[in-house]
Amino acid sequence: MANRQVHLVRHGEVYNPDHVLYGRLPDFHLSPLGRQMAQAAADDLVARNRPVAALIASPLLRAQESAAPIGAAFGLAAVTEPRIIEPANHFEGKVMAKAVRNPLNWPWLINPARPSWGESYRSIADRMLAAMTDAFELPPLADDEPGDVVMVSHQLPIWIAHLAVAGERFMHDPRQRRCELSSITTFERHGDRIVEVGYSDPAAPLQPAAVDVGAV
Repeated sequence: MANRQVHLVRHGEVYNPDHVLYGRLPDFHLSPLGRQMAQAAADDLVARNRPVAALIASPLLRAQESAAPIGAAFGLAAVTEPRIIEPANHFEGKVMAKAVRNPLNWPWLINPARPSWGESYRSIADRMLAAMTDAFELPPLADDEPGDVVMVSHQLPIWIAHLAVAGERFMHDPRQRRCELSSITTFERHGDRIVEVGYSDPAAPLQPAAVDVGAV
């Protein structure tokens, strides 16, 4: 019987004409390009020819919308999971290039190792790993095939999960994250360990046209 895999899928491009850091702000939908990206991720998962037992998504609108084509492809309704949400951030609603030049914001930048502008990396890692562990323990499909679990989340939580599993330090340059829009980072459980086994960028042809504000 094949190992269950847990796929962390990042959402697609968000409609964000003002290029603000949207964080947990409401009403940030996928753009038309973002919907194409989300479909590309769904198509990639279908092409793997692996059964999927569950679909889980962050509560934020962009994640729910990115989960929709995956749900349609596998006949699954997305279960909302608050533990895989984007971290809260002091700079939500701001354009970072302007915010970092404002002295009133400098106290929030004092400790990039934590980071001081939002939820700690350790807290993000703990909640992501707990959600992933629970995903590995979900019941198998009716034919005793374990089935994979797809979790639609956000750049920083996915990258911190990657760093935690790899045993690497959490402090990093946000510009160097390997977590493109609608990318898929795949994990298996080997004994008591969660191990990363793959990364794919099914929306790669669409990335050059995308605006990716990401997160700090």
